[in-house]
Amino acid sequence: MRKLIQGGTIVNEGRSFIGSLVIEDDCIADIMAGTQQPRGLFDETVNATGCFVLPGVIDDHVHFREPGLTEKADIESESRAAAYGGGTSYFEMPNTLPQTTTPEALHDKWERAGRTSHVNYSFFFGATNANSGLFPLLDTHTVPGIKLFMGASTGNMLVDRREALEQIFRVAAELGLPVMTHCEDTGIINANMKAARERFGDDPAIIHHGEIRSAEACLASSRLAVELARKHRTHLHIAHISTAGELSLANRPEDEGRITLEAVLAHIVFSDRDYLTKKALIKCNPAVKTAADQAAIRRALADGRIAVVGTDHAPHLPAQKQGGCTKAASGMPMVQFSLVTMLELVDQGVLGIERMVELMAHAPARLFHVDRRGFLRKGYKADLVVVSPRQPWTVDRKCIQSKCKWSPMEGHTYRWRVLHTFCNGHHLLNDGLLDGTVRGEQITFRHGQEAGRPAGHGL
Repeated sequence: MRKLIQGGTIVNEGRSFIGSLVIEDDCIADIMAGTQQPRGLFDETVNATGCFVLPGVIDDHVHFREPGLTEKADIESESRAAAYGGGTSYFEMPNTLPQTTTPEALHDKWERAGRTSHVNYSFFFGATNANSGLFPLLDTHTVPGIKLFMGASTGNMLVDRREALEQIFRVAAELGLPVMTHCEDTGIINANMKAARERFGDDPAIIHHGEIRSAEACLASSRLAVELARKHRTHLHIAHISTAGELSLANRPEDEGRITLEAVLAHIVFSDRDYLTKKALIKCNPAVKTAADQAAIRRALADGRIAVVGTDHAPHLPAQKQGGCTKAASGMPMVQFSLVTMLELVDQGVLGIERMVELMAHAPARLFHVDRRGFLRKGYKADLVVVSPRQPWTVDRKCIQSKCKWSPMEGHTYRWRVLHTFCNGHHLLNDGLLDGTVRGEQITFRHGQEAGRPAGHGL
């Protein structure tokens, strides 16, 4: 099958230019600048005039809840939401039931995703206080890395023993696997919660969430993670940076790129001012913090201190989002709205569209050594998205694809619209219609094919 995407503004590797792109079967066959008509016959032509053609989003941080929590979400529903949002690949987290902390649980997820995932899939292997001995059993070509809930966990995966932490960082470094951390200090959080309950009652109002899961708690845990990563020369990827203070932990020359930071939509879009209107809909861990923290994170998107933007997509049932700091569940579904939200920041001048593509596609592919994805290049998998800048639409319950059927973006009007999503050359989303027969592929890593880098090349 030959497909032509014609006349759009192609954004790739720091350049934006009018051109056309040819897909043959599952790969990109050609990219041409200018308005010239490509030769040959095509089974399908997409007129992208006035639109932007981008690499498909690689979301390095989602919770799709399967197995064990499928009343909230499942792989089919959330991968569908990803497709509607321009996402073509995701890395899913291990705090499911059972936890993805054994090879057997990992293989079960692969089988489930192979049957139901509309887009490309991969799964982090979860660390516990006692399972680092299993890391050498992993095929490092099939997992993005090790996920470590360091200091705090909402999924009963807390790793808090110093000896266990040392072992996790050491073994991961030996295997060349990144360690992605959730960094919050439980001791500080518990002390803050005790004080808040004494003052405000058993379920303090949601406006206190950022005070309880405080900046101090985040910074203390992140500093420990950096200490361990430097000691063992581990690639540390700190998830969902929520404070200005944490931004100084990366980008030191002596680390040689081994310490990287991720920001997620919650801390980019919202600040503690939004608790007044959004209430527990924006409750997440780490907590949404101050407007100053939000502004600092936005600046760091543009200047390179933050390497990757993910979603931390984490659905709950609406009933589970009721209450305050103790009763309401933490997490929000954002995978469908990540790309259009970031494009709004482009419109606002927060960052350029080329930088946005770096954060959402190129950087995750590069940092995790994803094979042949994340870039618009000849011979690479045809994972791409076509977006229009002038098609306003408003988020309502009917358009939400996530199983939970709510979003903190409900009522918001976007100017950008995802028109087409291609995954492995398949026209998965075509102007609002999803081809439900398409299944994604298991993502592979570290075969030396990303960006021409040899396997194991430094970051």
